[in-house]
Amino acid sequence: MNITSELSLDELRKIIFHNEAINLSVGVKKDITDCFQFLKDFSSDKIIYGINTGFGPMAQYKVDDEYLKNLQYNIIRSHATGAGRPLEDIYVRAAMIARLGTLIQARSGIHPELVKLLVEFINRGIYPFVPEHGSVGASGDLVQLAHIALAMLGEGNVKYKGEWRNAKEVLDENHLSPFKIHIREGLSVTNGTSVMSGVATVNVIYAGRLLNHAILASVLINEITTAYDDSFSIELNAVKRHVGQIEVARKMREIADGSNSLLKRENVLYRNVNPDEKVFKKKIQSFYSLRCVPQVLGPVWETVRNVEKTVVNEINSVCDNPVIDPITQNVYHGGNFHGDYISFEMDKLKIAVAKLTMLMERQLNYLCHDRINDRLLPPFLNLGTLGLNYGLQAAQFTATSTTAESQTLSTPMYIHSIPNNNDNQDIVSMGTNSALLAKTVIENAYQVIAIHFMALAQAIDILCIEDNLSPVTKAAYREIRKRFPLLIKDRPLYEDIEKVKNYLFCND
Repeated sequence: MNITSELSLDELRKIIFHNEAINLSVGVKKDITDCFQFLKDFSSDKIIYGINTGFGPMAQYKVDDEYLKNLQYNIIRSHATGAGRPLEDIYVRAAMIARLGTLIQARSGIHPELVKLLVEFINRGIYPFVPEHGSVGASGDLVQLAHIALAMLGEGNVKYKGEWRNAKEVLDENHLSPFKIHIREGLSVTNGTSVMSGVATVNVIYAGRLLNHAILASVLINEITTAYDDSFSIELNAVKRHVGQIEVARKMREIADGSNSLLKRENVLYRNVNPDEKVFKKKIQSFYSLRCVPQVLGPVWETVRNVEKTVVNEINSVCDNPVIDPITQNVYHGGNFHGDYISFEMDKLKIAVAKLTMLMERQLNYLCHDRINDRLLPPFLNLGTLGLNYGLQAAQFTATSTTAESQTLSTPMYIHSIPNNNDNQDIVSMGTNSALLAKTVIENAYQVIAIHFMALAQAIDILCIEDNLSPVTKAAYREIRKRFPLLIKDRPLYEDIEKVKNYLFCND
């Protein structure tokens, strides 16, 4: 893929998830070179933060010319202080791509060698050790980005072909040289929002898939219960005037097309009505978790779309400091490294995903609870002997407890600023924490919806309605059954849950 100055969400998806190789366009390479040359000439007789001064509250101290390169190495080595579990490869890959997105804007004043090496890391699947904890998201992700920079120096560890190895050995094996400091490469590679933005990119792509799965699951449960289809009709939803609700309803109609399980209200209740019928066996209206899907998932749809826009904007932004501008022949100091946009959007996303998870858990409860579903299905979708066998009873425990965790994790992180760095960073974004919490909530949602799809498949077989499903829901049912065989006798289900979850993670 030839990269110009901007990356679209579709391009990010291809590079992150499908390992598509990237090449920088000739124009981008020239712009980076020109910016570097401008800074080299401009900085020779001036005081510029992070080039001949200390960092953060140490900026008041001038650094002698003989130590300027040491200064850049020091910020990388001193800030490689992360703790906790390492981020999975896909999130590190996304973080490096996000960093590339900033550097190709040609406002960082870095030598082209640095960008070239970063591209090599991405294309060759060399993933630096990046711990989860360390960023307050104010000067960006200084700590986690320092770990990426450390590996590019040939220090620390990297994951390569599935194994943790010494970074220098992997560089040598790939005939790559560590990058060298020219002017401000140490600060440029560590300063900015790239880790939180990388995690956010993966999050929003996974959340988009999750939303599609939730809409499909909601059509399936309406088919299973032979619900009326007017809850997602054009006429009903168009008058609410919310684009998300209208889109979710449209998607439900698209998925349900060809179904023989849904009822038309006009055929059942508006024509040939029995005047003597006083108590209706068939529910006039379904429970809210079945009937209000467009209203519940509509805001989720809109949130995902808004997050996508913000994340892509951040990826294609200059997010370090200072900003080097060869066009105006000046260097500007400010706070583009501040992660508030990502932090706020990740809080919104995790709240939306938590609500989606709650909807899936309630639909699951409807299937498992025989008194609520009017004995349509046996307790816990149990096809064995009641009392002796337990069906999906314990799997529901997992779904319920996981949903509860996500509700707790959905407390906003954006508002939890704690001053630090000698109060130089007196208000911070906590953007990386927001992104990582959203990551957990999304992973939880996939566990819950995996169990829900298992219950849906079980219900379809109990009722023998496979042939009545729409082509889309029938295909989904068959995919689930490939990973979760019919449950009659009790057996451990943790591997089935994992298989279904992984299938959902990897498919739109």
